[in-house]
Amino acid sequence: MQVSGTFGPIDIAISGIRAQDENIKLISSNVANAQTTDNGTGQPYRRVEAIFKTDSDGIGGVILERAAPDMSPFIKIQKPGHPNADSEGNVSMPNVSLPIEMMNLTMATRAYQANTAILKRYQKMVNSVLELLR
Repeated sequence: MQVSGTFGPIDIAISGIRAQDENIKLISSNVANAQTTDNGTGQPYRRVEAIFKTDSDGIGGVILERAAPDMSPFIKIQKPGHPNADSEGNVSMPNVSLPIEMMNLTMATRAYQANTAILKRYQKMVNSVLELLR
């Protein structure tokens, strides 16, 4: 497989930056709603995961295919005075684990930084070539 186009590395790095930006937004939403016991439909907030896929034939970068709900069970806690408590005093809490979200955020941030580092190195390389041509 050959990379077609002059700006292949730039396009790939930019697609990675965009995908991780969307991933960071999803993670932020999960963290912000970690205590939301009613999402408007009577159910707790359900954690959302980013599903990525390759752009085009596998060498053109990555895109966020979709945001998929995590179907793991809700966490039940005992809070008898809570407005959303059932008859036994249990409240269904979102299936969001803050430590896992923080690890996901760290990985997404590092991937974002790696893609920006590629852009910076590419820019330095282009500047060096321009200096040699002068």
